[in-house]
Order: sequence, then structure tokens, then C-alpha cells
Amino acid sequence: MKFTHAIMLGSLAMATMGSAVAADDNELLGGQISGNVKFATDYVFRGESETMDGDVPVVQGTLGWANDDGWYTGVFASNIKFADPNLEIVTAPYIGKAGAFGDSGFTYDVMVFSYLYPGASYSNYTELWVRVAKQFGQANIQLEVTPTLDDWFGVDGWQGVNYAVHPSYDFNNGVKLSGSFGYQDLDGEGAEGWTHWNLGVEANYVGLTFDLRYHGSSVDESHLVYGDQTKIFDDRVVFGVSKSF
Repeated sequence: MKFTHAIMLGSLAMATMGSAVAADDNELLGGQISGNVKFATDYVFRGESETMDGDVPVVQGTLGWANDDGWYTGVFASNIKFADPNLEIVTAPYIGKAGAFGDSGFTYDVMVFSYLYPGASYSNYTELWVRVAKQFGQANIQLEVTPTLDDWFGVDGWQGVNYAVHPSYDFNNGVKLSGSFGYQDLDGEGAEGWTHWNLGVEANYVGLTFDLRYHGSSVDESHLVYGDQTKIFDDRVVFGVSKSF
């Protein structure tokens, strides 16, 4: 996807979010409207570059609604680039419920997240994200299990489950260290899973969030699915800057 298209996407997201924030002091139907716009050197998802090995930078936007009972919904959008020229944008509507298990200190987050590809609907699929987290002082540990609810990336008969742990440490000075280690299980004829990880630091400054992150995976030329295009799984460093509204 051309970067000019990405800029248009970001501008649209900013305009939409700005209008939502200005209306009724962020309130809508008993909940709060919020948004986020991010510019980054790449879009890495479970170890895979979604931009053909960082061929183009990305502009991403999220517009969401949430209420005090923990219900939330929204939509995420980003430019992407794959070998299939029809895959230029991903839009992802989502809905979920977050809360706590009594006074145990454990929290949960359950979300249905659909990946929709305009112009390439044959690749659409949906996942169920289930997360449980626990705070330990300034540290947080989050466990994730994310199964697909239909054919993974639209490939007939392929089913996946992502298992991951996400540790983080907040220094309470605007700086946060976070990472992830997971395994994307993939079942079906010719399918094969892979391990993925990332480690990075976030810093808040002048109302912006800066993120510098290292990504890696276990995919190499012997992988059944990605053996002929392993460059999109090469270890890489990604820099991003985002603004929340």
C-alpha cells in the first residue's frame, strides 16, 4: 500500500476521533469514547511483518467505546502490505468485556476480534481473545489464549490458537518495560506453528507515547507455511509514536 494512502487513513482516524472527543465530553450511551492514532516503522503481529519486511511505514487508528460495567467495543484499522496486492488495509471491529474476579486481584478480558480485509474478503477471519492478568506492585503478568473461530486467514480447514505471556514493569515515571513470549499453534493440512517474542520500552513525553521494540520468531526456511518468505519473520526493531484521545 502506498504511504499516501496510509496518511489518508491516519488523517481520517484523527478527524473521526477528534469529533468523537469533542461531542458531549466523550460520553455516549452511558459510556466513554476514546481513540488512538499511531505511526510506526512496521506493523509486527506475532513475529510477522504485516508490511512485507517493513517495506512501508504504517498508520494505525483505534476508535472505541467503554462503560463502567466493563463492556467495550470499537474498531481498529491499519495499512498493510502482503504479496497479495489486494491486501492493503485491515479493519478490525471488536467487542468485549473486562472485569475482576472478586477481590482476588486477578482481572479478565474477553474479546471477539474480527480481521476484515477490504478487497480481499477471502482472507477474513475472527479470533476470541481471552486474557487473565495479575498485578504485583509495579509489575504485571498477563496470560493469553486466543483461538480462531473460523478458518485462519481464510485458509480452508486451518485453525489456530495463540498462547502467550505478557510481562510488564511500570517505573511510575512515564517509562514502562514490556514484552511478550508466545506460540502460535496452527493446525490443518500443510500448517505449522511458530514461537514469537518481543521486548521493548515505552516512554510518555509531551502527551505522546514512544515505543522502541525488538521482535523475533522461530520461523526459518524450513517452515512449512513461510519457508519461501522467511524475511517477513526476520528479527527486527520497530519504532512507533502514538497519541491517545
